[in-house]
Amino acid sequence: MKPTNLIILTLAASFAAVTSALAQDGTLPPASTKTGVTYAKDIQPIFESACVKCHGAEKPKARLRMDTLEGVLKGTKQGKIIVPGDSAKSLLVKSVAHLTKDRESWMPPLRNKAGIKPLTPEQIGLVRAWIDQGAK
Repeated sequence: MKPTNLIILTLAASFAAVTSALAQDGTLPPASTKTGVTYAKDIQPIFESACVKCHGAEKPKARLRMDTLEGVLKGTKQGKIIVPGDSAKSLLVKSVAHLTKDRESWMPPLRNKAGIKPLTPEQIGLVRAWIDQGAK
């Protein structure tokens, strides 16, 4: 086996392990205990690294802009993706935790050409805290 193929297989296995660890018991990672979480300070950097490549200013997929607070609050062409004050009911949280029934809504997608890694449980916990604190 070529070294390149071995690296690809190793990365795929690691990605699958992270994904299954997040969703294996069907529960969301707990919300972070950090207080005063804001979009600009805490959440935007996460979205910049994991979401904005596909959900930025140029041709945002599903018409979802995640490069601005206003865009995230507006949601997609189908509707809102967050429920301020209730992260457990927010589609965004379920999507990044890979807990939706429809794998097409898992974000980032399992197979993405950009090589974007899924959010860590800690990052999901911070997003949950931000939403639970009012998504400001």
